Amino acid sequence: MSTALITLEPRPLDFRPEIDRGAKGSAGCRLPLPGQGSSDKLTGNILSSILSDPSIQLINQIAHFGRQPGHTIIFHEGEKARGVYILYVGRANVLTTTIEGKTLILKTAVPGDVLGVTSVIAGTSYGFTAETIEPCRFAFIAREHFLKFVKEHSDGCLYFAHHLSRDCHSAYQMIRSMCNPVSKRLARFLISCCANGYVTEGIVRAKLVLTHEAIAQHIGCSRETVSRTFSDFKRKRVAELVGTTLLVHDRAALESLSAS
Repeated sequence: MSTALITLEPRPLDFRPEIDRGAKGSAGCRLPLPGQGSSDKLTGNILSSILSDPSIQLINQIAHFGRQPGHTIIFHEGEKARGVYILYVGRANVLTTTIEGKTLILKTAVPGDVLGVTSVIAGTSYGFTAETIEPCRFAFIAREHFLKFVKEHSDGCLYFAHHLSRDCHSAYQMIRSMCNPVSKRLARFLISCCANGYVTEGIVRAKLVLTHEAIAQHIGCSRETVSRTFSDFKRKRVAELVGTTLLVHDRAALESLSAS
């Protein structure tokens, strides 16, 4: 039995298959449908200059808006792809599970990213799991409405094709990176974390609220390997993690490791 996407009752929308309804709320996707007169909408700032105003208005008409708290599953890998999710507030991890049972974070979605577009176009199940990192807001477009929109609006087709191409490029980069030694992968990851850091007394300081386990999920290795590599970086006075602060003592050396 399909799940209704429009209801007059103030209850959460549940896009999971009927068989999964018995699971805990945090294990599936539940986007509350806003009440009448909700001010939630997508704008050109969130979407793209590629889209015309009429296309943006139509997206707002066919989308359902909802929000999720942090650390909540939006959809699971293997679930039927019922539609796409446009993230417009917050961040969410896109992750999968390896054959060894380890979690691998493929990317971190930020406002403007579209989740599930590949699976919806292909007519397959979702190829990854999406989990919020912090409170998030999404616009959900059901598959039938999405396909009709991209078929009839060339600018919309180009917009979502752009996101599809970015996702493919990101996947290729992830696959290539797995061939690199862990020291190179970790160095590259730490350099990316320095983007919002600042320099004091020659040391780059950046906020990094991630455990060694979470970092391992980002670069595709074990927690123990991350810990050993951090110890090596610290011994060589290259970089270290003190609490939630990343300290890069030698930016040049770190960049050299990332390119080696």
